[in-house]
Amino acid sequence: MSREKHHKENVSQAAGTVGFYTFLSRILGLVRDMVIAKYFGSGPAADAFFVAFRIPNLLRRLFAEGSLTIAFIPVFGEYLVKKTREDAFQVARVVLTLLSLLLALVTALGILLAPWIVRLQAFGFGGSGFKYDLTVLLTRITFPYIFLISLVALFMGMLNSLRHFAAPAAAPIFLNVGIIASTLWISPHLSEPIVAVAVGVIVGGILQVALQIPWVLEKGLSLAPCWMPRHPAVKRIGLLMLPAIFGSAIYQFNQFIGTLLASFLPDGSISWLYYADRLVQFPLGVFAIAISTAALPSLSRQAAQKDLVGFGETLNHAMRLVFFIAIPAMVGLIVLRRPIIELLFERGAFDALSTTMTSSALLFYALGLWAFSGIRVMVSGFYALQDTKTPVKIAAVALIANLGLSLLLMGPLKHGGLALALSFASTVQFALLVLFLKTRVQILDLHGIFKSAAKCLVASICMGAGIYLVHGKWMVSGVEMALWGNIVNLTGLVLLGIILYFMGMAILGPGELKSLMGSLKRGRGRKTQ
Repeated sequence: MSREKHHKENVSQAAGTVGFYTFLSRILGLVRDMVIAKYFGSGPAADAFFVAFRIPNLLRRLFAEGSLTIAFIPVFGEYLVKKTREDAFQVARVVLTLLSLLLALVTALGILLAPWIVRLQAFGFGGSGFKYDLTVLLTRITFPYIFLISLVALFMGMLNSLRHFAAPAAAPIFLNVGIIASTLWISPHLSEPIVAVAVGVIVGGILQVALQIPWVLEKGLSLAPCWMPRHPAVKRIGLLMLPAIFGSAIYQFNQFIGTLLASFLPDGSISWLYYADRLVQFPLGVFAIAISTAALPSLSRQAAQKDLVGFGETLNHAMRLVFFIAIPAMVGLIVLRRPIIELLFERGAFDALSTTMTSSALLFYALGLWAFSGIRVMVSGFYALQDTKTPVKIAAVALIANLGLSLLLMGPLKHGGLALALSFASTVQFALLVLFLKTRVQILDLHGIFKSAAKCLVASICMGAGIYLVHGKWMVSGVEMALWGNIVNLTGLVLLGIILYFMGMAILGPGELKSLMGSLKRGRGRKTQ
């Protein structure tokens, strides 16, 4: 078997592993959001929690997944390829020691400065009053999550580089379990029930760390501190990490802009955007993030070996695979957005108005799903080449576009305008990433990628038309139906959509369908190490 084919199958196989556990996590995540929606709806307490939880999540992406992990994997992978396994493990221990000290300091500062952080993140809440005070309290409770989840992210980088994907991908399941259990069993006993949800975040974070440790030790990695701040790998990781921090900061500032502007809109706007974003994150996490996560170690190894031909083949394969799944998911969410929201959320404090408003946000977020997905894979290509500067510059352009479009669209479209602005800005970002990466990797087959995407789009439009007609004429949905009736209806529509999409792809691109499905089957046939 050629090296290029081997890497393609590794990516498909690892993406399947990550996707499976991410799917379970996202299902539990939807259950978590259903529970929160039932108990707290889209009122002030829900808004306060979503703002508070977004702050440690922002720092998680900034210090961990958004900078350290993407800087760590290429360097750690290069040590595995060019030096000994012991040398690579020493790098891991050094980084773990430095990261733990840094995160401890950040966590302490976050708890201390919570009132000022909330003023910046949700200026529209004011500087006093119930909503503001509750947000500060919840922020202080959830802030240690940044320490816990950043350790998980570093362990993920180590294990993924060693071709183990299951434990890191399964970790978010335990966060959802912690939040669901705390909401159901602790919140009824508290004077302010939403506090239990924040406690559940910390419980979930502890469980996530505990899951990784046995697998890290099984791989031979020691958790003993190693104080070597002058280790040459530290400097290299730091040089890659600095621009990545700026890039992550720009991405997170996009999220900050949305929350800040939404805080000036009617009550519930932040929650409507949150619930819609969660639904978009389901296919994004299960497929796009899984594929980019699986591709990064293979791309990093090929870059370290100077195998740009193989690098291009792997990246082409990852892009075709992600569009094969993201485009029909986009169309499906657009067509079935209201039945999905009614089934998942419309109960208890989440009323029909919340469904309508969340449906509007979901429409505009879903329009950008293909771009969100493509960005994940393209950015992995730059990071594997140890180029963290170009994505930062491109993200800065996207930030400016998002800010301008948000201010332009939030007037007529309210919270929906903020979602549409992010979709437009992400489209610009994806186009620029493709353009600049093409100059680095000349053999990147853009024609093949976009021809494949066009076939997926045509098949998806036919699929969407089919399920729209069936839903409109022969099926009834809504909260007036029994829960199981809605589940059966929606399941039937999803299955019909899958059948129509594969039929369309079999007609439009039989070679494309055979190639992608064949690689997935071969990937499943090989054992993940």
